[in-house]
Amino acid sequence: MNEMQNEYTKDTCEQLQDPVLEGEKECGCSSGRHKLRTPEEQKALLTRLKRVEGQIRGIEKMVENNAYCPDILIQVSAATSALNSFNKVLLGCHIRGCVVDDIREGKDETIDELCNVLQKLMK
Repeated sequence: MNEMQNEYTKDTCEQLQDPVLEGEKECGCSSGRHKLRTPEEQKALLTRLKRVEGQIRGIEKMVENNAYCPDILIQVSAATSALNSFNKVLLGCHIRGCVVDDIREGKDETIDELCNVLQKLMK
């Protein structure tokens, strides 16, 4: 990755509060591949997930307390939106980091993997 492109990638992900770790090329868990994330990136992602977890617990309490259905639905929509936002940040950093690096290394199967992931996300 040339210096200008690398800086663009880092700047773009930092704007999303998820910096890309230079040189990392492996992502995912179910594929058997891994990506080492910077402490900042990991913290930002975990913070987003903990926020969603809190929303889910709030929804659970609403159900336990017999809250009005539309109120619960609105909270479910907010939690869904938060997860979608998490996915967008993670996907953007994956494309700018892992996918770009793999393509530059001639690993064109990464394109198929990305297409499969996008199809699953768009269901």
